[in-house]
Amino acid sequence: MLDKDCIFCKILRKEIPSEIVFEDEDLLGFKDANPQAPVHELFIPRIHIETINDVDREGAGLLGRLFVAAVERAKAVGLSEEGYRLVLNCGRGAGQTVFHIHLHLLGGRPLSWPPG
Repeated sequence: MLDKDCIFCKILRKEIPSEIVFEDEDLLGFKDANPQAPVHELFIPRIHIETINDVDREGAGLLGRLFVAAVERAKAVGLSEEGYRLVLNCGRGAGQTVFHIHLHLLGGRPLSWPPG
């Protein structure tokens, strides 16, 4: 259930190299190629889901697991005390540029609000 043209699906198929930070049977975490903070990692499902609008009740557990994986990683790299941001964009108007759901973990410096 991977898309042949999706960059994240290509990472899952190992067609594009990435620095993997988390991996299990359902999820993959890797460092962002264009980091916006000292820690900027992405967590994706191993199946192609374009946006969170495409997640149904059955897929809700997968979204929860994305968040748990990112939180565990934040703790592992020492961000839990100073703070971090988790971001999941939905659609072009929200800044989604890759249409394969992905959760951003950002931290390692003070993060302003609104972002940017």
